[in-house]
Amino acid sequence: MANIQSLDPTASPLDYYGYELRRQREAHGLKQGQLGEIIFCTGSLIGQIETTKKVPTRDFSERVDAALGTDGLFSRLIGLVLRSQLPTWFQPYAEMEAKAAYISTYQAQLVYGLLQTEEYARAVLATGMPDDLEGLLAARMERQRILEREQPPLTWVVLDEAVLHRPIGGREVMRRQLARLLEFAGHRWMHVQVLPNEAGAHASLDGAFTTMRFDDNPDIIYTEDLISGHMTANSETIREAALRYARLQAAALSVEDSAELIMRVMEERYGHGSQPEEQPVA
Repeated sequence: MANIQSLDPTASPLDYYGYELRRQREAHGLKQGQLGEIIFCTGSLIGQIETTKKVPTRDFSERVDAALGTDGLFSRLIGLVLRSQLPTWFQPYAEMEAKAAYISTYQAQLVYGLLQTEEYARAVLATGMPDDLEGLLAARMERQRILEREQPPLTWVVLDEAVLHRPIGGREVMRRQLARLLEFAGHRWMHVQVLPNEAGAHASLDGAFTTMRFDDNPDIIYTEDLISGHMTANSETIREAALRYARLQAAALSVEDSAELIMRVMEERYGHGSQPEEQPVA
């Protein structure tokens, strides 16, 4: 008889998901391979997810719900599962981000997480050499679902021009990432401005920060250091951040001019006619 791994459904969202997947599958009299055939995956993958060795995706969850008639159970669970894959110190921020009515952020090094393409995000996350890159990537992509709501948070992003020129993942990845930014030109809920190099010294030379406003909670400021993130609702900090952000927006290009700059960098730096990337010397 096969040794079936027991799961404690209270241990984590991922354990609960695996426990429920096994329970629902067995209740329908299906073996792992049989369920796999129905939802177009391998029985091995079903087994890995049931034993928490692999993190499920939203697409997988939706297919399981359809196959087992579980009334959206796994589609609801997957948000909790993916959020639990984020670093522990980042999870409180992700929870607040999902509730925010207004987000304003200045990013000096990277494209803001909610605007990253999957391949750009993969390249960024890989620099930290995580144990489960795919889990972290799925969690980051899940965060972006707040932009798909009927009424998403009003979001204002100021990117340092250096972000456009830093070749994360290679030319094609960057071209598609900048094209993604251009999709928000004229967007009702999302505004992207670029702080040009010509701005010189500016109000946030000491780094990136994000402000979140809520319908029923105090404003929060979020910053990161080398190893963790920090949130505060201190009123003096909130006022200082608001002043800094106003100055950043004043120094940045307009939304329209920012889109023109992004387009120009995309074509001149990452266009198909640009110089090929240098190959590493063996």
